[in-house]
Amino acid sequence: MEPAGCPQGLLPRPCRVLVLLNPLGGKGKALQLFQNLVQPLLEEAEVSFKLILTERQNHARELVCTEELGHWDALVTMSGDGLIHEVVNGLMDRPDWETAIQKPLCCLPGGSGNAVAASLNYYAGYEQVTNEDLLTNCTLLLCRRRLSPMNLLSLRTASGLQLYSVLSLSWGFVADVDLESEKYRRLGELRFTLGTLFRLVTMRIYQGQLAYLPVGNAASKTPASPALAHKGPVDTHLVPLEEPVPAHWTVVPEQDFILVLVLLHTHLATEIFAAPMGRCEAGVMHLFYVRAGVSRAMLLRLFLAMQKGKHMEYNCPYLVHVPVVAFRLEPKSRRGMFSVDGELMLCEAVQGQVHPNYFWMVCGSRDAPSGWESQTRSPPEPL
Repeated sequence: MEPAGCPQGLLPRPCRVLVLLNPLGGKGKALQLFQNLVQPLLEEAEVSFKLILTERQNHARELVCTEELGHWDALVTMSGDGLIHEVVNGLMDRPDWETAIQKPLCCLPGGSGNAVAASLNYYAGYEQVTNEDLLTNCTLLLCRRRLSPMNLLSLRTASGLQLYSVLSLSWGFVADVDLESEKYRRLGELRFTLGTLFRLVTMRIYQGQLAYLPVGNAASKTPASPALAHKGPVDTHLVPLEEPVPAHWTVVPEQDFILVLVLLHTHLATEIFAAPMGRCEAGVMHLFYVRAGVSRAMLLRLFLAMQKGKHMEYNCPYLVHVPVVAFRLEPKSRRGMFSVDGELMLCEAVQGQVHPNYFWMVCGSRDAPSGWESQTRSPPEPL
């Protein structure tokens, strides 16, 4: 599988990209950082660009839905995770979605929750870094032009909503922290620490039914009555939400949770290394859940350890991790919130299936320069 127009999984040189930048993301300095840090590196690497500043929520989604994609070798976002979410869903909204989603994407961190960028930084072999260091690393990856296929999570809800996730779906504690801390976004990564401490003081229990299809059961069995056909990839492992999950799925017996998290990458924020078990295989995603009964003290220890990916070493009996290909989550009430790639979603029954290697992103090794650096520039060491 090769991205259209990109043999050997490389963007061409010279390269033309469309940059969508949210000037209000994170601490509000994305435009200044782009001009001072990103632009000089792109010019040296012969990456020409057109810069568009987004003006409102879903502006990027609307733009890519009608953009003439043939003008560009790649689409670049500079904001948090919400902007790459908008772009992917905008591409999937198009009449030509099957070819549009093959347009290579690049994610430059310019928000407060830069989980996709942090994950790509990790895959490239860099050490965990934040702020300008992370932005520099991700820009260098764009300059090196190497592409890698990424998994895509197809979601559908009880009300008929169909959308796609590039990062995560969370319910309970994680979603509350993510969405409630939005008012502190000017603090950058610190917003998540403040949000966690607040939610620990007022910790909630969420009731619902969780079921999943583990990796080992996915190969040989498919639903007898697959979900109705729809635009986008066919979710062969799902049945309509009004039907019980297939018999070869696992139904979690407990129905009281602190959190449920479905994660496609390693990081949940630049300093939240949620999946230290590493990058998901094609067609696989991480499922984490924490059962009710865990103490506030243990939850705090897990959160602090997660900054360096050490939380699984506690062997906490309330924390469960399973690699899965599909899931279903049915809240028992409207209490609580869903967060999809950091964006608010109505709390209702939802199910999803991961699709392997469905789109392309700039993602390569820090030691693979692809020939763009000058004679005086050596491959950077980890920051």
